[in-house]
Amino acid sequence: MGKNKIYKKIRDYSYFIWLILLISVATITTNFYDSNKKNQTNFLKKSLSNTYLIKSIKKITSELKPRYIELDYVVKQGDTYENIINNIKISKKEKKLFLETISKKKKLKVLRLNQKISFKIDRKIKTKIIEFKIEIDNKNEIYFVRNKVESSFTSKTIEKNLQKVIAYKEAIITNSLYNSAINLGIKPQVIIDFARLYGFQVDFQRDIWKNDSFQIIYEEFRNNEGLLVDVGEIIYANLNLQNKDLKLYKFEYKKNKIDYFDENGKSFKKTLMKTPINGARLSSSFGKRKHPILGFTKMHTGTDFAAPKGTPVMASGDGKIIKARWCGGGGNCVKIKHNSIYETVYAHLSKFGRGIKKGKRVKQGQIIGYVGSTGLSTGPHLHYEVIENGRKINSQKLKLPSGRTLKGKERKEFEVNKIKIDVLKSKLISKFN
Repeated sequence: MGKNKIYKKIRDYSYFIWLILLISVATITTNFYDSNKKNQTNFLKKSLSNTYLIKSIKKITSELKPRYIELDYVVKQGDTYENIINNIKISKKEKKLFLETISKKKKLKVLRLNQKISFKIDRKIKTKIIEFKIEIDNKNEIYFVRNKVESSFTSKTIEKNLQKVIAYKEAIITNSLYNSAINLGIKPQVIIDFARLYGFQVDFQRDIWKNDSFQIIYEEFRNNEGLLVDVGEIIYANLNLQNKDLKLYKFEYKKNKIDYFDENGKSFKKTLMKTPINGARLSSSFGKRKHPILGFTKMHTGTDFAAPKGTPVMASGDGKIIKARWCGGGGNCVKIKHNSIYETVYAHLSKFGRGIKKGKRVKQGQIIGYVGSTGLSTGPHLHYEVIENGRKINSQKLKLPSGRTLKGKERKEFEVNKIKIDVLKSKLISKFN
């Protein structure tokens, strides 16, 4: 009976006994693991602090190179594609391939200051270019990718990730249109376009008075950081001269045919602009005068506009350049034939515009040169001549027929477009104020 009681007692406390045994085993195992882990950690620390091991790791990692590297370059003054590619450690064959690829793209013929070029280079076996990008302008770039089979590149033009924003600006003209617009943060290109639109009927030297005003709606292109990258077209413009509004609306009257029309659907465009320069002062009119250098009285066959050196000079109408060279007393000059009747001359230029040469066709408002004081000149100014049927005439008294007047279906579509722009203007003005 005594033994049975003992067995019974053991059975009753068996779960408790097993629990104590499990706890004891777990405690012993944990202590052993902790002790072993501490020994391993100490061993690892000693190994890692070994001077020879550290030097070996440094030597090995220093010899490891990433397979792909990316290079970004910003074009500086005087750069050529040759000197840019020669600064990259690739074979002569690779350099030749790059230059041959570039030569096939007319848009890339001339490098611009601050133009961006980027390369991706593979260094696995033979160092070679696998892709590169070249910026065309602020909004577009050409992307080249290497063909795997043959040594050549395929390319495509891609638009940068820019957001188009519609901007509205207005101001009272206190000094000059140019200065008032610059003070508002308007880019010079927009001001030149604005002046070109009104240049057919407005003389910016004499027709604008103090406290006249302007309004303008135009496109801006901003990057992901919100920074202004480029500007687009003018959508609406208004020049208020002595309380008289001269409103202009952008309108596509035919496919890819865009012009600017007044409230009555009449284009402001004429054969020739009244003044081919903005921000200048009329310094010498057409007619007889005492020549400032030669000293005797002679016929002044043009109109002089005094302006700071470097001020852009625009083509006063569409045409073909028949002269772009040194013209003796006229210094650097450009002569444009507009049609069978009219030619214009621009003299004393400091330099010619980009791509301006004999035989080149130009558009109205295109920059053909910059104000200078070359030839027989006492100071920086533009000498501007208009030639009608071979006879030099007074450009400021020239009366030319106006451009297109919208009628019928075009006029109805214009009225709808005008209402949309007026609604847009109202919304922008409410935000502006």
